[in-house]
Amino acid sequence: MEAPDDPFGICLEGHAATLRGSRLVLRKGTVAGRVSSILPTVWEWITEQAGSRWFQTVLLVLALLVARALVLRVVHRRLPEPEDWYRARKVASYLTTVVAALGLGRIWLEAFSDLATFLGLLSAGVAIALADVLKNLAGWAFIILRRPFRVGERIEIQGTMGDVIDVRAFRFTVVETGNWVDADQSTGRLVHIPNGTVITQPVANYTEGFPFIWHEIAVLITFESDWELGERLLQDALDAECPDIADEAARQIRLTGQKYQIRFTQLRPTVYVTVKDSGVLLTARFLVPARARRGFDQAVWKAFLHAIADEPRVELAYPTNRTVFTSIEAQPPISTS
Repeated sequence: MEAPDDPFGICLEGHAATLRGSRLVLRKGTVAGRVSSILPTVWEWITEQAGSRWFQTVLLVLALLVARALVLRVVHRRLPEPEDWYRARKVASYLTTVVAALGLGRIWLEAFSDLATFLGLLSAGVAIALADVLKNLAGWAFIILRRPFRVGERIEIQGTMGDVIDVRAFRFTVVETGNWVDADQSTGRLVHIPNGTVITQPVANYTEGFPFIWHEIAVLITFESDWELGERLLQDALDAECPDIADEAARQIRLTGQKYQIRFTQLRPTVYVTVKDSGVLLTARFLVPARARRGFDQAVWKAFLHAIADEPRVELAYPTNRTVFTSIEAQPPISTS
């Protein structure tokens, strides 16, 4: 029986293997000898393919992936904190993408050596066919360079509010808050927003520079109530339950004032009084941490309700209808002539 053709042109005559029991035993030759005989053929094939663009592309991608994995493995040992590890992964991904783009451009575009020609071709094609993609990339560059928000900050954009948990080249992700849930608490949904939105839509940042927000509680009492007593009771509830953060808030304002012209004069909890159709409106206004609004709202309400529970001179107002009857005196008959 003739031996099958050897794909590498290597004669295996005299090196047949026999099966003894359950083990394969080589009678002549060694594995190292066979490998050494194959290597020249493999190296010749690699040399022939070295000029192929596809081969160079595959080699570049594999090298970048291996280098990225090795770098992240070393970095992971030195950065045990999840936030630091997240930033390291993002930086490694960005660098890998940039190097891959430059390398692939060098391989596939002969005009890459002429920068003007390359930019002209790139802008003409991308501007027409990839308008949305380019817009998202521009938004990503704006997020990275101008920093309208960072990972971990709470923002609101285009009617969606949430905490930023990831930023990528084409979109960023937030954990949604609010919506059908009251008092800015999480809904549990992840919302993916295109980066281009930050260029065309206003972005509200809850925590950048100044990590506090103003919160108001509106309390409506009847016209018959002692509104001055109600004002004092509500102020006492604020003083007892609201955090004493006026000094810290003033310090944060001074720091943020170096970048933005933020000016607040009244930083301590206060109560404002106004009159509405159904009664006297007492509005409590105070500073709270951006993510703690609901907890302080509940604490102030409980303290105020306990204070007026045994106080008959202060009553909460609610929608009512009043009908007033007046007597109609008899009118003298009208005489006609």
